[in-house]
Amino acid sequence: MTTRAVLLLSGGMDSATTGAIAREQGFELYALSFRYGQRHAIELDAARKVAGALGVARHAILDIDLAAFGGSALTAGIDVPKDRPLAAMAAAIPVTYVPARNTIFLSFALSWAETLDASDLFIGANAIDYSGYPDCRPEFLRAFEAMARLGTKMGTEGHAITIHAPLIGMTKGVIIETGRALGVDFALTRTCYDPNALGEACGRCDACQLRLKGFAEAGLRDPAPYVRAS
Repeated sequence: MTTRAVLLLSGGMDSATTGAIAREQGFELYALSFRYGQRHAIELDAARKVAGALGVARHAILDIDLAAFGGSALTAGIDVPKDRPLAAMAAAIPVTYVPARNTIFLSFALSWAETLDASDLFIGANAIDYSGYPDCRPEFLRAFEAMARLGTKMGTEGHAITIHAPLIGMTKGVIIETGRALGVDFALTRTCYDPNALGEACGRCDACQLRLKGFAEAGLRDPAPYVRAS
């Protein structure tokens, strides 16, 4: 019998690679994406394409309005930081942090997993080349696992709930190399926090800089479209 798993799928290169790893491990994937009021909603088009390429059993896109709370450059009228040095990105929690986003996303994933009788959740969290988000750390994911054991029917009946974060200790370069080896088409993925109306990446936000750094480390050209310098 195929083992089911819920995959948090943003449409970026990390979640696409995570999905490819889960597929390689033999999981039947149920992909979950969110329209949460993010300014870079172009990522949802990418998520649909990535879900198709992964051959997921189902792809659900849920509407939740985190923009009603604001508090982030991704959900409110706050400028997305540009041209920050890489060393500054992990020095403090940036304004692109969306309050409790991974907690919210994982909670929805956990709810769906219970209905599927699935005890495995996959998330593309990374704690090496990342922007200092506290909900991307291994200790957060382990704490969520403990909560899931205590707060679900599955957990109280003795079925361990596992959160898989296979990229947690990888650099962006290694993530790209891993994804490429598993057949990920990175041309389908989108990462930019502040794309233009055509969906072209700015090339200057933290997400773009980390992505470009990874492709440079892997010795590859990023196939995503970028705004041309004037």
